[in-house]
Amino acid sequence: MLGLLGWFLALVLGLAAVRLAVASGQGILAHPVLRRENYRGRGVATAAGLLVVVAVLFAAAGRSVAGALGPGSDEGLDGAQTLMLVAVLGYAFLGFVDDLLGGDDARGFRGHVGAALRGRLTTGFVKLAGGGALAIVLVATPGFASGRRLVVDAVLIALAANVGNLLDRAPGRVGKVGLVVYGPLALALGAGDVGLALAVVMGAFLGLLRDDLHERIMLGDTGANALGAALGLAVVLGCGSGVRLAVMLVLLALNLAAEVVSFSRVIEAIPPLRAFDRLGRRP
Repeated sequence: MLGLLGWFLALVLGLAAVRLAVASGQGILAHPVLRRENYRGRGVATAAGLLVVVAVLFAAAGRSVAGALGPGSDEGLDGAQTLMLVAVLGYAFLGFVDDLLGGDDARGFRGHVGAALRGRLTTGFVKLAGGGALAIVLVATPGFASGRRLVVDAVLIALAANVGNLLDRAPGRVGKVGLVVYGPLALALGAGDVGLALAVVMGAFLGLLRDDLHERIMLGDTGANALGAALGLAVVLGCGSGVRLAVMLVLLALNLAAEVVSFSRVIEAIPPLRAFDRLGRRP
């Protein structure tokens, strides 16, 4: 019972923190440098995933202060929370670079890698390569095994982040898919350190879902990259080797499929997926 309460409070903490960030960050979101046309041609603030970064960072700081003053744990941030914070900060930064400076003609993994081989560095390649490097750093921390596990787990995190980017093509899509994935993952993780660390992050994304669906904001690669990475890291930290390998292979298949087929076209062609994709969106 106490474990369930702790999980719920972590979720609410993330949601409340991001709503506070939304209320106080309207001036930032209104800045012209963040304005982008969405699929309707309307100007919307992109990179709103920055608000998740602010929420998660201040939630972690708040816990540290509470522990120092007495009402909270005096053990400080545990390993899972620290790694989750680093993942959100790092992948959001890489996505923000692409949101702010992207727009080149290169598309997809082949496009960005091909441009790099021709001597032209794209922001997409920086995001992909940087995401891979960050995944290795996250996995290769004290206590983690090396060799095969390093490769499988790092690839899993990097691919999960990229799938988040691939899904962010319609209002609320990546947020809804992320929450669907989070359901069984939350049950598997329970109220342990990993489950609580992820709950704060998912609470923050839940707090932005309505604004995303109603086209008041776009998460951008800033948010989608961080969301995918957070879910991938939670699998790495909280699941067994067999599950991690299976998840990595599924993510690899999705990334490869995205090179030849549009996820949006597939979703529109399958009625249940189309209905779920449009759920909560403006007509």
